[in-house]
Amino acid sequence: MLYLIFIQDIMKYGFLQKALLTSVMVGILAGVIGSFIILRGMSLMGDAISHAVLPGVAVSYMIGINYFFGAVAMGIISSLGIGFVSQNSKIKDDTSIGIVFSSFFALGILLLMRAQTAVDLTQILFGNVLTVRDSDMYLTFGIGLVVLACVVIFYKEFLITSFDPEIAKAYGMNTQAIHYLMMVLLTLVTVASLQTVGVILVVAMLITPAATAFLLTNKMHKMIGLSALIGAVSAIIGLYLSFEFNLTSGAIIVLVTTAIFLLVFFFSPRQGIVWNKSI
Repeated sequence: MLYLIFIQDIMKYGFLQKALLTSVMVGILAGVIGSFIILRGMSLMGDAISHAVLPGVAVSYMIGINYFFGAVAMGIISSLGIGFVSQNSKIKDDTSIGIVFSSFFALGILLLMRAQTAVDLTQILFGNVLTVRDSDMYLTFGIGLVVLACVVIFYKEFLITSFDPEIAKAYGMNTQAIHYLMMVLLTLVTVASLQTVGVILVVAMLITPAATAFLLTNKMHKMIGLSALIGAVSAIIGLYLSFEFNLTSGAIIVLVTTAIFLLVFFFSPRQGIVWNKSI
């Protein structure tokens, strides 16, 4: 059996162990933050930030620092820029998002070409978890601890502002500050996901597991748990398929999450199309 050989290889090879741990953590983080993102109607914002971090990655390689710092800085700048444009003009959020992320993405590609770095552009765009380094794994786990701690501490604030911002304001919550904290966490998860699924596909990891969990439950805490579980399982299966059949890790992980979504979409007990039509 191929999966038994895969398990033996994990026990034997250090690079596979790092890839497994990193991909599972990314799946969990994307599932947790993605649950809040889709409830807040911010799926496009996740797409924008995932593209907007590319110039930061390029500049980091050009000046010889860890890509984390440049990517996080650029992600925060892009979220602030989107808010500034939409709040100071008649342009709506979706339009300002399109302007910012497309321009940042184009700038990032030009800078990467200019840098002439040894880092493969395809790897940055689509990810390759099988090449993860110790520093990348530790960085992902560090980000994971920060993100999960913030979610636990500010869970009530995130929950209320996701469902009804007006009630949150009535309770005296600073909804704008909570919004930008969510943007920072989204940026951190995006940066953590670069090695696994890459810039282009990270939005799928943020949205698809959470959307799948949304079809399975009406309870927020259950949705978060299910989304994290789906993200982790998708990462494990995707890593297995990527290693055994020499496939691009980011693309195959995303396709696995999509397959799980389609199964739930058609066959879930309460929301599935097939189940509802048979009643």
